[in-house]
Amino acid sequence: MSKPIPDYTESQVWTLAESLKERFLKDIDIQLIDSEIRLNSQDDELTNVPGLYWEADDCHFLILKTGLSKYRCQFFYQADQQYGTDIDEYNEFADCIMSLLQVQAEYDLIHKQETDAAAKVQLSL
Repeated sequence: MSKPIPDYTESQVWTLAESLKERFLKDIDIQLIDSEIRLNSQDDELTNVPGLYWEADDCHFLILKTGLSKYRCQFFYQADQQYGTDIDEYNEFADCIMSLLQVQAEYDLIHKQETDAAAKVQLSL
């Protein structure tokens, strides 16, 4: 059996909190969670890993620590609307945070533009 994956450090949680404050212009409640995931897609075995979870602007975010310096992330709106950054695993926590927040901000911008365009079409009908 492999060693358990260490929890997030206070410094990592602080780094995330400051990044979220900069992105959303307010304090965001961050929850420390445990999650069971497959570390390798070919394995059937689930591994307990520490995670960080938060919600902002109707979006849910998750960063899972999959090793000493390995992180996975995603954001979702509903169970059937899950998105990632197209990078399977990060070696730097700060890179994981920045990529996740950037991809989600881009998604929101595109989605808002599509919604605005659809509303304009409805108004013109």
